[in-house]
Amino acid sequence: MKLDLRARWIPVQAEFDRFAELSGDNNPIHVDPLFSAQGGFGLTAAHGMLIYARLWAMLQGKKPTLRHLHQSIIFPNPAFAGEPLDLRVAGDVPGETTLGAVRVADGVAVFLGVAEVIC
Repeated sequence: MKLDLRARWIPVQAEFDRFAELSGDNNPIHVDPLFSAQGGFGLTAAHGMLIYARLWAMLQGKKPTLRHLHQSIIFPNPAFAGEPLDLRVAGDVPGETTLGAVRVADGVAVFLGVAEVIC
């Protein structure tokens, strides 16, 4: 089956905080707005794997029996709390799918990936 799924998501600090609780990744760039305001980004940045979880949920919503065999992912730029992202998952299921997220404001990629999925 060919898929081309798209969604817009505005990540919020509460999601970063909850993901930090679940993952144990409490890096202040994700969970401390004051630290982030004084640092290089200016805003808290999303966990890359939180973005992946959103993309994977899009796939699971379409085909709940999917499993991934492997994936290759990179986080080339930060995604910030309160700034919209366009999410996209496209490809063959089962087979190879591409996953991506770009900041709406400037079109910059924040997540690029490929995953091989099976049913």
